[in-house]
Amino acid sequence: MSPPPGTPHAVWADVVDQGPVISQLRTAAAAAAEIVRGARPTTDAMTHAWLFTGPPGSGRSVAARAFAAALQCPSQGCGACPACYTTLAGTHPDVRIIVPQRLHLVIREARQIVADSARAPYDGRWHVTVIEDADRMEERTGDTLLKTLEEPPERTVLLLCAPSPEDVLPTIRSRCRPVTLRTPSAKAIADVLHGEGVDGAMAAFAARASLGHLGRARRLATDEGARRRRQDALSIATAVGSVPACLAAAADLVDAAGAEATAETEVLDAAETSALREALGAGLVRGSGKASTTLPRGAAGDLKELESGQKSRRTRRQRDSLDRALVDLAALYRDVLAVQLGARVPAYQSDQAATVEQLARAGRPESTLRRIEAALACREAVSASVAPVLAVEAMALTLQRC
Repeated sequence: MSPPPGTPHAVWADVVDQGPVISQLRTAAAAAAEIVRGARPTTDAMTHAWLFTGPPGSGRSVAARAFAAALQCPSQGCGACPACYTTLAGTHPDVRIIVPQRLHLVIREARQIVADSARAPYDGRWHVTVIEDADRMEERTGDTLLKTLEEPPERTVLLLCAPSPEDVLPTIRSRCRPVTLRTPSAKAIADVLHGEGVDGAMAAFAARASLGHLGRARRLATDEGARRRRQDALSIATAVGSVPACLAAAADLVDAAGAEATAETEVLDAAETSALREALGAGLVRGSGKASTTLPRGAAGDLKELESGQKSRRTRRQRDSLDRALVDLAALYRDVLAVQLGARVPAYQSDQAATVEQLARAGRPESTLRRIEAALACREAVSASVAPVLAVEAMALTLQRC
């Protein structure tokens, strides 16, 4: 459960099952407070560039935001003061959260980060930039940030987040201090969900099924649609009895991911388009009070750029949704393999016991391993921008042949 407001270091409450990381960051925040007071730090625990790494769901960005709050807080993370509240809410004037909406962090965004980092913090403490998904940074984009990483302005801190150090450009990671997170235990996640009012049985199911991803566990515990989509994704394991069935199952999986991405983005897309059209002068006809659909000269290019960005965002959301489905599928086959080998380990997909037993009886461990490899290879293909339908069809055909 989260500590009550005012509890010391309450900003760390959502950094689940990461004791060593919290200790490291609290020590750094204490050193940072000494710097703000004008004292000479007693340790070298504080530096200007950090790289938060860990598996999906480990809480990389959560830890980075908590650290940003601790740097801005006079009490180093009380969780109750305006600095903590506004930082965690994303409204602190000296904390910028960069969440790439496109497939990659574009160079224009990197240049804006450099420009923002050059200014002094408003409150005299720290100017902090959190860059989520720093692994989505292209080489030329990373090169734009190098100067700031090598010679940072005073009181500037960059917090980068990525799945692993190898996912980040070598020139970037070599200039950052590592913060390594682990996958939270199912028990720790279940305890968090139970503390938030989720029934014990549902909390335990969601914690295991999420594979250590707290955000996904919350969705599975509270959203029937998320549980249904997960079930539909897992059903591909028993729906690949023939080539036509493989192609149909692949199409269904990709279509479901696309529908989820559209549902997540359509409201935001409409709001962005409306705001831009109004800013460009397509709101009201002057003096008439009537709506106008006519745009000024040159505005079409701005709308086209927005639409391109929105399309890229939908593509990324679709790939992210598909990736979650593929991870679930690989975990299902892992459970099958455990049964085939007689391994006494907890099942990840505990609600799929009947399917796991059916698949275990119908195949051999060698075939199950190849199916796991097929699911993981499909993940890599999708992340490498292979057309999702082609990647999933290839996987489904491999599942059928094994």
